[in-house]
Amino acid sequence: MARTLRTLTRLMGWSSVAIGLYHVLLGNAAIPGAGSAGTTVDSWGRFMGAVFVGYGLAWLWAARQRPVPAQAVRWLAGVFLLGGAGRILSLAVHGRPHWFQLVLAAIELGLPPVFFWLADTDERAAIGPATGPAIPGEGAYRASSR
Repeated sequence: MARTLRTLTRLMGWSSVAIGLYHVLLGNAAIPGAGSAGTTVDSWGRFMGAVFVGYGLAWLWAARQRPVPAQAVRWLAGVFLLGGAGRILSLAVHGRPHWFQLVLAAIELGLPPVFFWLADTDERAAIGPATGPAIPGEGAYRASSR
């Protein structure tokens, strides 16, 4: 499971960097349906692309730590989940977007729970197997019966 976390963390980092650079370089052309949105939206999209590059670099930083820090994974996954929630809010307020935006929303809502579940697997693996009793209270019973 720790290997899965490390692999997914790297994948999130590199894909976020690539997507962010794509938006920085292409502006409105990177957003389905936004080709004629104008210079303000183009400027905003390129800026947000740069922010997404930074977000990806934060994922890559986390992936390079030994062990992968659970708190960083949870925060980064929470930001991703917030992005998905923003898409749902937009859907509720403005209606159905381009189909690709719905695919992205599904990823942004579906992937964070996986990261929340895996977040501490590398830290637990670094600690090693549990040394305490398998059943709560078992150790106290054994100690008192000797």
